[in-house]
Amino acid sequence: MRRVLLAAAAVCCILIYIGVPDARAQRASAGSSGAAAVPSAPGAAARAAHYRTQLRLQKDLAAFRRFRPAFPFWQHIYTIPDGHILYGSAENGRLLATFPTRGNWARDGEWADPALAGVLEGQALPRRLRDRRRKVEELLEEQAGPIVQNAARGRFLAPHAQRHADLLAEWGAIYERFGVPAEVGLAQAIVESGLYGRARSPVRALGFCQWMPRNWNRVKRLSPYVIEGYNQTTQAPFCAAYLAILTTMYDSFIPALSEHHAGGVNVARTVVNGERLGGRDTREQYFMGSDFARSLRDISVRRYSALYRTYGPRSALYAEMVFGNRYNVRALVQETPQSEIHAMRVPRSTSLAEVVRASGLSRAEVKRYNPALVRRVPENAALYLPTYMEQFGSDVSFWRRPASEEYWAALAAFLSLDASLDEWQNPLFAVTLEDFREWFAATGTEEGTVMATMLGFVIQDLTGSRRGAILDEFRSSQRVLELFERGVRDLEERADP
Repeated sequence: MRRVLLAAAAVCCILIYIGVPDARAQRASAGSSGAAAVPSAPGAAARAAHYRTQLRLQKDLAAFRRFRPAFPFWQHIYTIPDGHILYGSAENGRLLATFPTRGNWARDGEWADPALAGVLEGQALPRRLRDRRRKVEELLEEQAGPIVQNAARGRFLAPHAQRHADLLAEWGAIYERFGVPAEVGLAQAIVESGLYGRARSPVRALGFCQWMPRNWNRVKRLSPYVIEGYNQTTQAPFCAAYLAILTTMYDSFIPALSEHHAGGVNVARTVVNGERLGGRDTREQYFMGSDFARSLRDISVRRYSALYRTYGPRSALYAEMVFGNRYNVRALVQETPQSEIHAMRVPRSTSLAEVVRASGLSRAEVKRYNPALVRRVPENAALYLPTYMEQFGSDVSFWRRPASEEYWAALAAFLSLDASLDEWQNPLFAVTLEDFREWFAATGTEEGTVMATMLGFVIQDLTGSRRGAILDEFRSSQRVLELFERGVRDLEERADP
């Protein structure tokens, strides 16, 4: 017991030490050898970074269980084929029943809970699908309590999971290197692209994490080497680093994920509304503000639009969908033998034919590892193969080797930044972020370069956009405050007629 207590005390000391938010001071306190300003015990900074990540994850899961307990339901949406409507319990996300969009629901439904199989007997269901869905929801609520329902999207994931599931452990290791749990990062990729590297959305978002072209082009300009957006293994580090930065800003993965979908200003408005409703921390504020927005939209989309703008129903569900798909990531990794990914930075433009000839792989297999590869790998870009081949350039598979203590020191210090959302919006905070950007760059590592690149991207966002000014106005506007109070009254009157 004494040993356990001493170990716990040591971890606390490490966290307190690393939690100092002044990156420049921590770097300055390093010795002339450039060693990081962390306790000398090997792996201390790595353990501190891992602890911070897991602490945030556990707090997020607790918040989900309190505010959105149905989140496990979303795992089923991406595993059951399209053309079905799924019903689950809003109290715990348990799947209750699945019905075909066409056909006789009383006859063709599949009941995950056999005790409910008689619910539709003798019921005349509407012919119109939307009305039928609502009617069945009402019938199920009488027997099973609050219900959640959604159309299946299995075809969005299935073909790409079959093709790429063996690479998930490698991609997961990339996310973990940036302080993002593998299951969270990969679940977001499922929701965004179905793991398909060449995915394009109707608004032209591209790749693994669906970056908008203008944003990906900014990242490309900031990166010191060529990055090809249609390669999953290229996008994954930048997705992970960006999520790590947003998570540090909010001290939670939940609003960080939502920002990726809904935009920073919309999510910040949501958090401010939750703060006004009495939320004690960012998680409570986000969920309370999100529920507030959804409830107001049910009253009138236009009347209260100044309180939520384009934060819509999918925005409110996005983080829930991601966390629900963690179960699918886990299952895919457990059920599929995993393959290796090795990365080489090619010193010259290299043709697909040359890669096929030297590697002995088929064209299809080379392109499975490199979806962006059509004819040639550009000079200074990464080539991915199941084994390392020296003739194609230096090994840049950072996730396959231990990170340096210098990198872990920078990451642990960054993840421990203790600054409010308002402080992040202040242009002066860019000085702190710039210090960290320099620290990561000075590690001389691949992952440090990625973090430095994405911090540069975020600094541009915070200093070059009107985000801070818009939020200042939202906080101080008397008109917005009056509209907020009116919305609260309307909801109270509806709840207590």
